[in-house]
Amino acid sequence: MRDPYEVLGVSKGASQKEIKAAYRKLAKELHPDLNPGKENIESRFKEVSQAYSILSDPEKRRRYDAGEIDAAGNERMAAGAGGFYRDMGNGFGSTSFHAQEGVNPEDLEDLLSSIFGGRTRGRGARNFKARGADVNYSLRVPFLDAARGATTAITLPDGRKLNVKIPAGVTDGQLLRLAGQGQPGYGGGPAGDAYVEIRIEPHAFFNRKDNDIHVEVPITLKEAVLGGKIEVPTVHGPVTLTVPKGSNTGTQLRLKGKGIKDQRTGTPGNQYVKLKVVLPDKPDPALEEFVKGWEPAGENPRKKMGVR
Repeated sequence: MRDPYEVLGVSKGASQKEIKAAYRKLAKELHPDLNPGKENIESRFKEVSQAYSILSDPEKRRRYDAGEIDAAGNERMAAGAGGFYRDMGNGFGSTSFHAQEGVNPEDLEDLLSSIFGGRTRGRGARNFKARGADVNYSLRVPFLDAARGATTAITLPDGRKLNVKIPAGVTDGQLLRLAGQGQPGYGGGPAGDAYVEIRIEPHAFFNRKDNDIHVEVPITLKEAVLGGKIEVPTVHGPVTLTVPKGSNTGTQLRLKGKGIKDQRTGTPGNQYVKLKVVLPDKPDPALEEFVKGWEPAGENPRKKMGVR
């Protein structure tokens, strides 16, 4: 979307009076009712209305000039914010809304009055319809809810509550469209849509790569040497995994079909378990006694590093 100053043809230092005058002039020129059949008139009218919605609001204008929002009124990501919007609150369901491509009803009333010579109840005004503004909504979703799917309630700026279905396997940054849940239209025009951008919270030990899940699982020295069955977590719940005899830190095992289901094909990914051998937190006298008399077989594990 183009720079709002460029769209309205004003300088960055323009006063609010100059901005309003420029908007009124362009809106009259581009009003669909006054330009029947002309190509791209409606899209140009929307562009002018969107530019005015940014520059006519002192706070939005300040934030646009500061680079905090873009020309559509959407939040820009802050450096180092880990992909989260800078105005997001804490916790699940934190939200931020931004109007775009909408027409302010008060400005429309004023505009129609000037276009139709104060006859806001005239035929032209009566026939004028405008689609409501779309609303952008950013929703933080726990990792497991994104993997398995969930339904969560959100509260829109006008106080309405909606249940949003989070599809299983949703990806970070994916947009969900809620048709007709944006700002109301004008003169009987359709309501805008609400667009929900999903921001997935990181998990304590699961990592997602495409549709596969990666997790590091600690095992005891005994389990590494002798092998055996252990319980490991998956995004779908715990499962039993067989640890091969003689496993080492870095050994990777695959749990087929225990990843995330592909949204298009329905085929699940895999889970990859990387083993990590850990010693007891506290000294174990029996283990210490055994190791004293134990001579490890094989080469020095540090030989390739050129040290003994």
